[in-house]
Amino acid sequence: MIRVSVVGAHGRMGGNVVKTVQGTEGMEFAKGVDAGDDLAAITPENTDVAVDFTVPSVTLDNVLALISQGVNTVVGTTGWTDDKLDKVRRALDEHPEVSVFIAPNFAISAVLADHFAGIAAKYFESAEVIELHHPDKVDAPSGTAIHTAEGIAAARRRAGLGEVPDNTQSDGGSRGQVIDGVHVHAVRLRGLNAHEEVLFGNAGEQLVIRADSFDRSSFMPGVMLAVREVASGKHAGLTIGLDSFLDL
Repeated sequence: MIRVSVVGAHGRMGGNVVKTVQGTEGMEFAKGVDAGDDLAAITPENTDVAVDFTVPSVTLDNVLALISQGVNTVVGTTGWTDDKLDKVRRALDEHPEVSVFIAPNFAISAVLADHFAGIAAKYFESAEVIELHHPDKVDAPSGTAIHTAEGIAAARRRAGLGEVPDNTQSDGGSRGQVIDGVHVHAVRLRGLNAHEEVLFGNAGEQLVIRADSFDRSSFMPGVMLAVREVASGKHAGLTIGLDSFLDL
């Protein structure tokens, strides 16, 4: 039986995790904490894996606290930077038995789209990313889009490709954020959930890779997979990306 605690248990994603854990064979909901609650209540004595779905402004402190308490953690909160990840790595150096898993996205469709984009990138002169989410999302661009852009850029470098062509002289901000040379555009629209398009272009042709998550339930199989893998004890240290646990 895997005992799972949820940080951000009263939030939209956290609440879905609680319900999923309660309905999943072989898992037991241990504790739920939210803003203002004491994370010290989550310990290795009552929890095998903690799941953090909070907000970018607090998730680093949450993860560092859980590491210091010896608790394995699965993190779905986005907004991670290289500096924040380095702080997690340094904390894990002092607790080498602890596992921390961070995923830009838990939807299998999004993980596959990201993987396919990395494969396609070396074959196209142009590449851009569009991510579309509900207006309650607090960060832009999304962690998934950043991860996708970075993967595209890395594939282009390995293939020896130059810069993506763009003769725009003054865009007034309309060309989006540039991540590793790849333009990323963020849309926030009521009625959307989580969506991403990756556009590749050559002279006379275009490839579009699109992933759509219409409901938060689409993330739950990925979250449960991550919980099981982290609970197995085979992944001490920091692991990033659900692709690490898929046969890709």
